[in-house]
Amino acid sequence: MKVKEIAFVGYPVTDLKRARQFYEGTLGLKLTKLFGDEKTAWVEYDIGANTLAIANGHPKWKPSPGGVTVALEVEDFAAAVKKLKESGCTFYTEPAETPVCNLVIVADPDGNSIMIHKRGAD
Repeated sequence: MKVKEIAFVGYPVTDLKRARQFYEGTLGLKLTKLFGDEKTAWVEYDIGANTLAIANGHPKWKPSPGGVTVALEVEDFAAAVKKLKESGCTFYTEPAETPVCNLVIVADPDGNSIMIHKRGAD
């Protein structure tokens, strides 16, 4: 696997309305993309060349005072998933295709979430 860049940083939230009030109101971030609805959604904020995202709704992705999830952009999503499976890595999610990307969430040796990400179709 060859990591090319950090795709985005994502924070899990429990109350989407409250979180958006903070990110958009308090921090002044401008909404770039919203996938979902007012209760359960993936919300993106482009910041320079990077994106910060907040989301709720996935039972394995919960807020933690211990850190955030980094998304690592890969050249070949299928090859990356194959390598992760061969390594015996714990998968928090199965590989998924969304309207804008392919992704999978795995655990590092301490159980921290790492997202492997590929923009567009693979």
